[in-house]
Amino acid sequence: MARLFGTDGVRGLANRDITVDSALKLAQAAAIVLGEESRSRGQKPIAVIGRDPRISGEFLAAAIASGLASSGVDVFDAGVLPTPATAFLTEDLDADFGVMISASHNPAPDNGIKFFSRGGHKLPDEIEDQIEAALKKKPLAPVGAEIGHVQRFADAEDRYLVHLLGTLPNTLRGIKVVLDCANGAASAVSPEAFKDGGAEVIVIGNDPDGHNINLGCGSTHLSSLQAAVLEHKADIGIAHDGDADRTLAVDHLGQVVDGDQIMAILAVAAKDRGELARNTLVATVMSNLGLRLAMKQAGIELIETKVGDRYVLEQIREGGYTLGGEQSGHLIFSRFATTGDGILTGLQLVAQMAATGKSLNELASVMSVYPQVLINVPGVDRGGVDKNSELQKVVQEAQKELGDNGRVLLRASGTEPLVRVMVEAMDAGTAKSWAERIARVVERELKLS
Repeated sequence: MARLFGTDGVRGLANRDITVDSALKLAQAAAIVLGEESRSRGQKPIAVIGRDPRISGEFLAAAIASGLASSGVDVFDAGVLPTPATAFLTEDLDADFGVMISASHNPAPDNGIKFFSRGGHKLPDEIEDQIEAALKKKPLAPVGAEIGHVQRFADAEDRYLVHLLGTLPNTLRGIKVVLDCANGAASAVSPEAFKDGGAEVIVIGNDPDGHNINLGCGSTHLSSLQAAVLEHKADIGIAHDGDADRTLAVDHLGQVVDGDQIMAILAVAAKDRGELARNTLVATVMSNLGLRLAMKQAGIELIETKVGDRYVLEQIREGGYTLGGEQSGHLIFSRFATTGDGILTGLQLVAQMAATGKSLNELASVMSVYPQVLINVPGVDRGGVDKNSELQKVVQEAQKELGDNGRVLLRASGTEPLVRVMVEAMDAGTAKSWAERIARVVERELKLS
């Protein structure tokens, strides 16, 4: 049977894959596992619930609150807030766990449920497996005074906003920012954070109606933000995704600045301030070669993880590092947050512009972006990637020709018979040529019968 939890919680089509019944039962199972510590001390567990503004989040939040309260958990309902806000509030309230209802950058019909442990950290696989196993157990059913309360977390947004502003090293005055809130969870708090930080703010994508989250806006659709930056002659554009755990940027020329470039800017700045733990940045294997070369030139060690912000988080926690992230714009600042935070990332980036007096375009020049070509090859034996001699031969040939100015990465999908071929080179033509050639070998040599 397939595992219930994916790479980032439980996700699917709302009212089909994720229903009132399944959400309630999942909450009851989570109460058994994540509330055990407090119950063992004779105390009621406490949980924080947050959600993005998609319409299905309303009934799912009610179902989860019901499941938790009926299991003896006191619930603080924070309403519509970003995913990182729910993580922060879980820590700030010293709650036993947090629940975020969101499908992130997915379209409105989808939704998802993810949990944070005490302290606001994502759950390790073994705890998720315990929750899945607890679905087969009889739910907790306290009575009388032992039933949980459900109450509105009235100052949730204010607490998060004060936290965000407290991370700023300097004012944002003098910077004109266009924010694209993806009609999502950041629509209220992000504009307020940038305005209170001192920036001049123009906002788009901040009119959520339950159906328009991520619809032609936000970090997955940057064209509207690019146009707005040029129209308003802004210094920078900031784009969040639906639950605001990631950020991409646009410079004053309308050019996209991705997560790798943002990491490069902020890693060098942190090193110069003596705030980059062990002079180390954590990124995934899919980060651009230009990031690796830029960090080497800056005297910063780069540690690579598997793809997924959870693996970046694990490495940061294990090594005691302070900064890491993904090309998609998930950045983790462990001094301030326990998970990726798009608003925090945007604030830190704009603060660096204000502090240096440099444009985003100038700051981004610390890193050259190498052309990157990715080809997915379906219907192949993903287990043969490291074993097939013909495939290894062509990869070695490519890597020898590319030398230090390019690289080849083969990744087998973890869930389907598919191999990803990624090639980086100094020019797009070379990258495309090698990627296509290697993909043909993958298809020929690893084809399933």
